[in-house]
Amino acid sequence: MSDEPVILINLLKVKPGKQDALIALLTENTDTVIRTLSGWKTTRLIASKDGAGVVIYSEWETSADVEAMRSDPRMKAYFPGIMELASLDSIMGSAALSRSR
Repeated sequence: MSDEPVILINLLKVKPGKQDALIALLTENTDTVIRTLSGWKTTRLIASKDGAGVVIYSEWETSADVEAMRSDPRMKAYFPGIMELASLDSIMGSAALSRSR
């Protein structure tokens, strides 16, 4: 197994006035489902200042762990609520460059 995490980025375009509700739902999902799943390393929710978007940045041990998360029945139960609040685009990959100060 590589030490390099698999990075999953989800970009959610939020319906007007729904960013706080979406963040609350995503926080609940992270605390009750995501944190319990095999291969999960970290999750960050990034809220746009204009209220129109949320980015979910998460790291996983393998791409198989990401696929297992997506097919988990507890995760699937959150999808309708998320989709009521936002549209979703997703990419999975690995870091091509990382710089820090």
